Amino acid sequence: MAKNMQPIVKRCRALGISPAAMGYAGKSKQESNRNPGGQMRKKKSEYALQLTEKQKVKFVYGVMEKQFRMYYEKAARMPGKTGDNLLILVERRLDNVVYRLGFAATRREARQLVSHGHFTVNGQRVDIPSFLVKAGDVIEVREASRSSVKFKKLTGEDAPTVLLPQWLEREKNSLKGTVTKLPVREDVDLPVEEHLIVELYSK
Repeated sequence: MAKNMQPIVKRCRALGISPAAMGYAGKSKQESNRNPGGQMRKKKSEYALQLTEKQKVKFVYGVMEKQFRMYYEKAARMPGKTGDNLLILVERRLDNVVYRLGFAATRREARQLVSHGHFTVNGQRVDIPSFLVKAGDVIEVREASRSSVKFKKLTGEDAPTVLLPQWLEREKNSLKGTVTKLPVREDVDLPVEEHLIVELYSK
């Protein structure tokens, strides 16, 4: 399985997104003294703007080019706006849902936990990070994994507070979450101009 091992903060700065979007809170304050005249750079070309938006989504969700292209082609076949459909598809990935439910601190960690088989969907063990959830699906930490220190920290009085998106529910002090409905474009909080991605692939 291909992995994106790019440095998080450095890549976030290059793409103009906050490390908080990756789950790395508190690191967005890091500044660099390099290129103090950075604001004087030439205006980006149309292609460069389109490419940046695509790279932004791929990086945040940890998707490689071949798979991202497949998402785009699937989104184009679906009814509605292709750009909206594309973002909704990546938002429905199991690793993203695990992250959104607060079972992992970052999407990278969520991807690793899913790959190691720590979760079930509707009672069935799933170890494919790209698995697409649907409305009504129940995601749980496997019984065999619940005794680990990692997951024990997610319940009890000292459990971290999780701000859930409207399309997900999680039972308090439990390791179980439910997809109450499919996400919509407004549920994707990543600042991205998806129409530029559509324009890029439509050429």
